[in-house]
This record gives sequence, C-alpha cells and structure tokens, in this order.
Amino acid sequence: MSDLYPHLLSPLDLGFTTLKNRVLMGSMHTNLEEVGDWNRVAEFYAARARGGAALMVTGGMAPNREGGVFPGAAGLFTAKDMANNRFVTDRVHAEGGKIAMQILHAGRYAYGPECVAPSPIKSPISPFPPKELDEDGIEKQIADIVTAAARAREAGYDGVEIMGSEGYFLNQFLVTHTNKRTDRWGGCYENRMRLPVEVVRRVRDAVGPDFILIYRISMIDLVPDGSTHDEVVELAQAVEAAGATILNTGIGWHEARVPTIVTSVPRRAFAWVTQKMMGKVGIPVITSNRINTPEVAEDVLAEGCADMVSMARPWLADEAFVTKAAEGRAQEIAPCIACNQACLDHTFQGKVSTCLVNPRACHETEIRIEKTTAPRAIAVVGAGPAGLSAAITAAERGHSVTLFDRAEEIGGQLNLAKQIPGKEEFWGLVDWFRTMTERNGVALRLGTEATAETLAGFDAVVVATGVSPRDPGIEGQDAPNVLSYVDVLTRKAAPGKRVAVVGAGGIGFDVSEFLVMEGTSPTVSLPDWMREWGVVDPEEARSGLAPEGPQPHAPARAVTMLQRKAEKPGKRLGKTTGWIHRAGLQMKAVQMKTGVNYERIDAEGLHISYGDARERPEVIECDTIVLCAGQVSERSLADALASAGTEVHVIGGADVAAELDAKRAIDQGTRLAATL
Repeated sequence: MSDLYPHLLSPLDLGFTTLKNRVLMGSMHTNLEEVGDWNRVAEFYAARARGGAALMVTGGMAPNREGGVFPGAAGLFTAKDMANNRFVTDRVHAEGGKIAMQILHAGRYAYGPECVAPSPIKSPISPFPPKELDEDGIEKQIADIVTAAARAREAGYDGVEIMGSEGYFLNQFLVTHTNKRTDRWGGCYENRMRLPVEVVRRVRDAVGPDFILIYRISMIDLVPDGSTHDEVVELAQAVEAAGATILNTGIGWHEARVPTIVTSVPRRAFAWVTQKMMGKVGIPVITSNRINTPEVAEDVLAEGCADMVSMARPWLADEAFVTKAAEGRAQEIAPCIACNQACLDHTFQGKVSTCLVNPRACHETEIRIEKTTAPRAIAVVGAGPAGLSAAITAAERGHSVTLFDRAEEIGGQLNLAKQIPGKEEFWGLVDWFRTMTERNGVALRLGTEATAETLAGFDAVVVATGVSPRDPGIEGQDAPNVLSYVDVLTRKAAPGKRVAVVGAGGIGFDVSEFLVMEGTSPTVSLPDWMREWGVVDPEEARSGLAPEGPQPHAPARAVTMLQRKAEKPGKRLGKTTGWIHRAGLQMKAVQMKTGVNYERIDAEGLHISYGDARERPEVIECDTIVLCAGQVSERSLADALASAGTEVHVIGGADVAAELDAKRAIDQGTRLAATL
C-alpha cells in the first residue's frame, strides 16, 4: 500500500482475481476499433496498462447489428474480429494489465433504421424511430449479448461490462419514460427490470465464475419518469444475485437536460449518489464522473463513497496517470479539463477521439516523441498553448529550447479562458504547462519582445504569436464605454449593468457567462450547481430531478448577445457542449439576436438593423458594449524571419485565426516538435 494514496493504490480482491489498485479506466468509444488498424488499438490500451490502470474497459462493442451505436459499429462477429481482439488483449496482458470488453446495445439510441426498443418511442437525439420488440425479438437480444460475452472470454478479455445505464437498451426497459409495455417485460418494476437481470444471469452462466462481470447501473437517470432510488437499489441487489462481480456507476441519460461530465460540472459531482449504494450490496461499487486527479480520487475512496473509481477521459489526457501518482509525480499528470472538444465531440462526429491536452491519445503509433540524434537550438515565440506544447515536446526530445513571450506569465489566451465561470479547470492546465517547462529545462524569456535580430542565433524559430481581436469597424466604437473582451476578462475595465456583446461565437458566449456571474461559481460549489440545474437526491424525487426545476441565481447584468450570421447562436460551439452554454445563458435571461447589422454606437446605445435590406432598425440600450467579433493572426514576426532566411514554423492562432482553438494549437505544436 502506498503512503501517497493509500486507498487509491491498495489492491482489490475479487476472489478469483485481484486488481492491483482501485482505478478503472472507464469505457470510451474512441472509434479506434472501427479504423481497422489493430496495432494502433493495441498500443492505445497497452500504453495505459503500462501507466498503471488496474482494469480497463473498451469502448462499447455491439452485440448485433441492430444494437450498434451506428452502422458498422465494432463487435465480435467474425473469426477475424476475434483474432483482432485477441491481438489487443495479448498486448495488454504483456504489459501486466487487465481489460474488459463493454457490451453496448444502444436500443433506440442506435443511429440506424434497424434500431429496436421496448416501445416504439423515438429518442430526441436520434432521427430513427425504433421497432418495438416482440418476445422472439427480446430473446434474440438476450442471446446476442450472451454470445458477445462468451466470445469476449474466448478473445482473451478478463471480463465484460454490460452497459445498463446512460439511457441505452437495458436502461430503456427499466423506466416508464421509454417502456410502455403491458406484457411480462413492462408494467410493474419487477417486470421492467426482468431484462437486465436475465441478461446478467445468462451471461454469468455462459462465462463461468472466474470472469469479471461489471454491470453499469444508472444511479440517477435525470430524465422525466426515470427510476426512483429504491428501484435502483432493488435492481442492484437483483443484479448482484444474478452474478455480477462489480457495479459501475452511470450518471444521467444522454438525452438528459442536465450536464454530467463537462468542465462546468463540479469535480466528483455525483460521488454522493454512488455512496448511497454502499452497504446495500455485497460486491464492489465503482463511482465515476469528473474525478480527474489522484487527490480527488483518494478523497472519494477515503470518504467511503465507493470501493473503486472510474476515470475515463483522464486516461486520454495522460496514459501514465497511476504510475505518475505512485511515483510522487502527480504535478506532471496532464490534466483532463473535461472540455469534450477532442474526445466526445469527435466520437459523435464519427472521428477518432483524442485529447485537447494530449494529441497523442489514440495516435500513439503516429505521433512518436523520440530523442533526437541532432540537437538544435530552437526558439519558440509565444507562450500560449501552441508555443508551450511545441517547447515542451521539443525539449523532451533533447533540443535546447528558449521560449519567449511579451507577457509576464505563460498561458496566453488560456489565462483569459480560466477567468470564465465554469472553466476553472484551465487554472490547472496552465499550472501543468508551467511544471512541464521546468521539468524539461525550457529557458523562459518572459516580458521579452522577440525580434528578428534577437532570434538570429537560433537554428529554427517556431512562431506561435497567437491572435489579436479583430476590428469590427463599427461607427462610434472608440467611445469609452466600448471594451474589448480582453479588457473585460483581464478586469482592466468594469462593464455596466446593461451590456451588449458583439459576437456570438465561443468568445461571445464565454464573455456573456462572465458578465452574468458574480460571486462563487457553481462549478466550485456543488449545492449551488445542483440548485442551478435542478438536481436533487433521488430519494427525494424520482430520477433526481427537482419538481420545481432549475433555480439559477439572478444574473449580475442584463446581457444582449448579437451576431451577424442569421443562424442559431452558438451553432459552431462543441457538439456535446453547445446546448449547455445556450441553456445556461437562457437561464440567466441573456437575449440573443441574430442576422444583425451593426449600424453605429452613440449615447443611446448600439444601433442595429436586420438582413441585407437593413430593416427593422433597433437600439440596444446599454451601458457597455463588449467587442467579441473574432480574431486576426499575429504573424508579422514570422514574415520578417522568413524574409531574413530563417527556418521558421508558424503554428496556432498565428497560422489560422479561428476562434480560440486550443485543440488545434496544441496538436500543431506537438506534431511540429515531434519532427524538428
């Protein structure tokens, strides 16, 4: 047992096998299996086995075609599938790891016309109405799940996780929200829970006693007509009796209108829900959601909230999570900031997932960070995310790196992002970059304006000078009550009580959230966050939804957000997070106007009109106008260096000014430095 994290790093005896610590790498559907490069899949999991995960769970594998999340979803259907998966499990075992295969039947969430469900009720997040299963159809689904489990054992997996939460197939049978049946599979709760219990019983019979069987149970549904707490406990006890080895926690359905994993959700926000199950079953219980540091995980276990913690995206951010923690190097763990930009957004776009903080995630065989045989003197100009990732990676490879920035601190635009309520995780990201520059010997030249002359002695220069705010060219914008978003977020100027925000992209949304919030951010106050989103103890209200609904704090300011494009505000925000930003601002009564022309600014306020014909003139009466009208690249230094014949590489916002895209910036910096 470790003195550092005595609970987290203690083994867990399952009877027929022992897990070396209390950390599960939770399931993530990365789309890697669908790519077909099985060496790449194997290295992804093998790297995390080396990094100390006690047990890993794969992304969801379909038990049959109709149950796949999307057409062509991976599964164990053929001899080739079996061989490919055996290749992965052998690699994991060679690294001393254990791996379970998640069996995921999507039910009405399946993105295909063959989807099936207990009742023919279309999901709000899928275009396809499901076919209602008859008795034979239900038997086929059970048999296919059992077959998938048996094949998983044959393919070398140490166990399976049966997905029974997040609103997928088995969860759909459990609640009247989606199960309107009147036969033995519907009606009373005993009937509604018959399917998951039968699945667990028959899977256990098929795989034998010495095989890990995890049941992913929905601890709190967060949808109307979801399960009560007593029903969840009844199901957990029945699943245990049917043969489950471990209970894993699922939180909320995918269609729930409550955020559950994004960065604005407090850390360990739902550990208290899992804790309510402790002592009510005799098998280990795993908790999950927004546990992203060893300290948080240790506290959760020490407080008796669970027997084990599941962390998924933190293993994308850093494949050596447990190893670094055990070695006393927790500060070097690349932090998961729960942004969803490169993981879940990619998943739902059909792309291979990766990580904003760690672009090598799922690309381990492609982006190789290897020691150079020809060290060079490299200057990096700009200590934002692009420059920092380039500097750290180049130094890690053995180059001599000097990092310049005119500011007195590293971080660049990340220092603006961390001011936004709900983006407190960005503080930790900047801290991690600071740690890694020190660990890798990057020489910092802060408060320094780099010029072509001062950079003349370097072998190569990486220009990551970022962006500057774009001038929207509005008549009257030089008035003292017109501010740049930079002025607002750095608190150089204090906006009034009525504010017009020019621009409804990512920055416009961030600035609006900053403006309507004063005092303690709900992200760092769980009771405030629960009240804001209408979450209560599921013992008090079915499904954990407050009967009175969300109760947000009153907005600190009256905000009107405007954009030129005649499209839904925030259309280009993250696929899995945009709705949260829109809902959050709507709860704070932010007005959103689209398709506008900015006519002028005067003592009355901001004058606008609509459409090409400039119709319906209107005055937005306000004390302050904040300009969030995009950015332009800062690349004058790059042009000067190129003219002087210097080897120059341009990355990040200096290359392309497209909102504040830290994902692209860090990816570019890492990939460039890997090849220098």
